[in-house]
Amino acid sequence: MTPVDQAARERIASDLDTTLIVEAAAGTGKTTALVSRIVSILRAGRTSLEKIVAVTFTEKAAGEMKLRLRSELDKARHESTDARERSNLQLALQALEIAHINTIHGFCADLLRERPVSAGLDPAFEVLDEAGSDALLREAFRLWFEEALSRPGPALRRVLRRRNWRKEQTTPREDLLRACRSLAENRDYATPWTLPSFERDRELDRVVTELRALGALHAQAKRPSDPLAKALKAFDTWGAKLDARERLAPRDYDGLESELTQFEREHERDFKTSGSGVLYGASLDRAAVVAARDAARASVAQFVMMCEADLAARLRQELTPVVQSYEELKQKAGVLDFVDLLSLARDMLAGSPSVREELQQRFSHLFVDEFQDTDPLQAEILLLLASDDAAQNDFQTVRVVPGKLFVVGDPKQSIYRFRRADVVLYQRIKQLLVEQGAALLNLTTNFRSVPSIQACVNAAFSRAMTGAADGSQADYVALAEWTPEIEGQPGVIALPVPEPYGALGNMTKKAVSASCPDAVAAFIHWLIRESGWRVHEGDALVPVRSRHVCLLFKRFQDFDGDTTKPYVRALEARAVPHMLVGGRSFHDREEVVAIRTALDAVEWPADELAVYATLRGPLLAINDEELLRFRSEVHHLSPLRPLDAAVAERYPAVVEALSLLRSLHFARNRRPIADTIEQLLAGTRAHASLAMWPSGEQALANAVAVLDLARNADVRGVSSFRAFLEALSEQADRREGGEAPIVEEGTEGVRLMTVHKAKGLEFPVVILCDPTAPKTVNKASRFVDSSRRLWAQKLCGCSPLELVQNDVPAIAHDNAEVVRQAYVAATRAQDLLVVPTFGDGSERTVAIGWTDILAPGLYPSEEKRREPAAAPGCPPFGDDSVAKRTASAQTLPSDSVAPGLHVTEGGNRAVWWDPSQLKLRVFAKEGVRQQKLLAHSPDANQSIEAHARWKARR
Repeated sequence: MTPVDQAARERIASDLDTTLIVEAAAGTGKTTALVSRIVSILRAGRTSLEKIVAVTFTEKAAGEMKLRLRSELDKARHESTDARERSNLQLALQALEIAHINTIHGFCADLLRERPVSAGLDPAFEVLDEAGSDALLREAFRLWFEEALSRPGPALRRVLRRRNWRKEQTTPREDLLRACRSLAENRDYATPWTLPSFERDRELDRVVTELRALGALHAQAKRPSDPLAKALKAFDTWGAKLDARERLAPRDYDGLESELTQFEREHERDFKTSGSGVLYGASLDRAAVVAARDAARASVAQFVMMCEADLAARLRQELTPVVQSYEELKQKAGVLDFVDLLSLARDMLAGSPSVREELQQRFSHLFVDEFQDTDPLQAEILLLLASDDAAQNDFQTVRVVPGKLFVVGDPKQSIYRFRRADVVLYQRIKQLLVEQGAALLNLTTNFRSVPSIQACVNAAFSRAMTGAADGSQADYVALAEWTPEIEGQPGVIALPVPEPYGALGNMTKKAVSASCPDAVAAFIHWLIRESGWRVHEGDALVPVRSRHVCLLFKRFQDFDGDTTKPYVRALEARAVPHMLVGGRSFHDREEVVAIRTALDAVEWPADELAVYATLRGPLLAINDEELLRFRSEVHHLSPLRPLDAAVAERYPAVVEALSLLRSLHFARNRRPIADTIEQLLAGTRAHASLAMWPSGEQALANAVAVLDLARNADVRGVSSFRAFLEALSEQADRREGGEAPIVEEGTEGVRLMTVHKAKGLEFPVVILCDPTAPKTVNKASRFVDSSRRLWAQKLCGCSPLELVQNDVPAIAHDNAEVVRQAYVAATRAQDLLVVPTFGDGSERTVAIGWTDILAPGLYPSEEKRREPAAAPGCPPFGDDSVAKRTASAQTLPSDSVAPGLHVTEGGNRAVWWDPSQLKLRVFAKEGVRQQKLLAHSPDANQSIEAHARWKARR
């Protein structure tokens, strides 16, 4: 069997004199194609390996590429019968350890280390990780904030007066720090924001006058009970309260500005109420009053928009000293961050013809992986290196040496706009190269997914991904089949949310969010315990296990908090092992809270609450009765105060625990922070106890993550144990910081990941989660114009004028990226793709979210929804895909999809599951896992007896 794109694959390996742009769809083997071209070039003796640069997106990908290249070089050397070819390949193998196969940041760091003088750098510079750069930025911000508070500028003063209506209730200080972080990360986009022609105080006076006039209209109503009159009365009352304040003090423009930013939200009902009847007053048309009200609302909205644009531009100016201070602190410490690596390498290349010429001659071939995720700085560096003219320093006008540049990417998988990746820039560079003679090739044969998954993906995204004139969306290219279907089981399952209805009988997002995790966990339990289904593991088919399953989320946080938490609880209730990879719930995990509390007790032993929480918590688990008797007799819980032998004899567990805290306290600043934590975990036998938790693997991984944070702090030279704890506390407040180590392949446990984290990975079973995560946005996140070096995004909730003026295209770009996220998520699946759905089709629009993008590949046509076929490998299904409807929604709708095998609107096949076949509403049974683990050992009886003796001594 020959892949349909075999000609393109052969050209990649053979056409060595042409610049190639390869758009490789998901699972098509782009790394294999890239490596094949490198091997062909080396085999032919066109260059040596040390003159090749291969740039990848992650360090992990770079390592995998080196291993793949070693394997293919060795294979080609053994297969070749030509002595010269064998010699060329042998030399390449010998040079592999010095090959330039790296991330773009690593490659730039190497260039700067070779030429520190040309770059104006300390030759011994070090590269900061994200934690290190954040620590320096925080220090720069602290120095600025302390001084700025004594003499606040107009923008800072206005920010400090603004109220925060977000649920997480961040402080103005935290908002300002977040703004500084954004400005520092995008400091190379130096185009200033427009300061609008806007006299705030005069405009505010005008809006207040308009609102007063509107409120006064309430007195002209024919009937005081008129709903419109009542609504206008609210505006009159607001004006009266303002008058009362201003009789005591002059108008507070900053405070009134803050008030008006929320005015429309607080008076939303008043602005919508119109009442009925033609006449509002004796000689006053209702339509005229409604028009005046709508005009006032528009005036408020316009004022708020202009006010925020003005504040954003002024705030950026006032925060510039923070970024400058951050730069000075880095220079003093002799360190660079990731932006420095790119910008300094670009400056060195663009500013020095001699450096440019030397590097252009030194590197004969450039290979770029994941080119769709390239940002402008990266693109500029690579194009300057590939240029045929050392005198040319404008990357947008360079001509590339034919055959020198090879780029592979997939605009359909461009999902890193927040990291400065710009799919519009990708399309622009692609067009530039094609105009210079580059060939555009497509790889479409998907070696990853079974045909049913490919058909579902093709059906959905051929409709959703239709390109865009400005290049912000890719044109869809269909996947072609290769891997055969696994017989006797489906490849695509629509998993209906069992209880999607709210109390009033309509489908609600709240009900969907509450019911979906239970259904997902119940399905996984059936899949790994009862189904008998198989998946690909290497070249073999093996029974599906928890390690084969990945739950993919568009987000880990929503307005209500951690989106993974209900899924984790549902898995724990069924004793399904799982691993949370990444995310922001790390500091909320019970084991992490317990370790942090114990560390607080080590640092502040006089804090009896921290000491009590440590003794009572999961690390020591001393019961309340014993602690109460000890506290009543001894009158303290201090680890530092002496205790006599009699007390130690009566309360051995308490005294032993206090002794541990005391020894850790006195030694904490005389040894590495990580050693103190290791001693704590060893002294409390935490590793053994955590392993017995329902999610023991995750708990242990999180304990290791805390240790990793401590080791990183030791490396950075954190001044004290207390400084580490304070930094840890700040991370917890910001919901940032460490994450559990990514597990090794083969480790049991369902993986929970974001789509961004899963990019580049594949899993036998993929289940898309959080179906109510929005698939569209109504406010733009950012506007980027790479050609102008313009980056516009909100600062402290305020949109600059550039973002406001480009709101429509920016929203379109954000929505286009959501479609690409769904594509990336669906194409991670090898053998089984599971997508939450809604059985009652007419109600589906109420809860539409990101998974609905896949609807054409999941839902049958309306007239066929009650006509399923038998589903292979599935239990007997009933006729209803909704497990429970409220009393007002009991009737089975005619458009409700019956469980079974369906042909979808897109023409592919998908199985609709029957929720009645799931064991729903399962709650955790504490202690079962512990008993099983304890009983598993051949020495279980001896261990149980030893435990009983230890417990008796306590």
